[in-house]
Amino acid sequence: MNRRKLFAVAIGVTVSAGILSACGSTPPKTASGATAPSTATPSASQTNSELTLPVASNPIVNNSATPNLQITYAAAENNVDPATKNPIGDQLELTLKNSSSTPMSGIEVYYEMTDIVTKAKEAYYQKLNGLIIPAKQESTVYFDNKKQAGHYPENQFSLYRSSQNEVDFKIWVSAPGSKIAQTTAIKSKGTSEKPNA
Repeated sequence: MNRRKLFAVAIGVTVSAGILSACGSTPPKTASGATAPSTATPSASQTNSELTLPVASNPIVNNSATPNLQITYAAAENNVDPATKNPIGDQLELTLKNSSSTPMSGIEVYYEMTDIVTKAKEAYYQKLNGLIIPAKQESTVYFDNKKQAGHYPENQFSLYRSSQNEVDFKIWVSAPGSKIAQTTAIKSKGTSEKPNA
């Protein structure tokens, strides 16, 4: 084999390897050919510049039957500050009660949104990093992208923020050693909710 043919073969191998490498980074495809959803789950440690993405299913695994965790307040509009009782901006807001005799941490939240007109659905999962609920006390958390204690990321382009229709929430909250707590919330029909409005 002469030098010219050997050079052409080497170039072909290099180009093929680059193409195969690029193909390896392509997201997996489902049976229908659509791109499979990302398995990464956003956490509360994200910065506000990062996008909180929907998840395909509820990742929480908790079989405890001990009812130490309760959701005593849930709102997605007409929110109220639990301390002052004054109105605050629209956001998903949850007050969580630890009825056990020890502090509670490792708390996770999974919530589903459903547009009751279009039937469109989205689901989100958050680890409430940094949250510790003292024994026999309550803590309120907010999903509003603020960089403060007790505040966690949200998707500003979600059904909640974009739909003009009623959006129903189903919410699950879990903590190790406690039964999963569940509740609901509603965004009424009308203009889409505006962060901190």
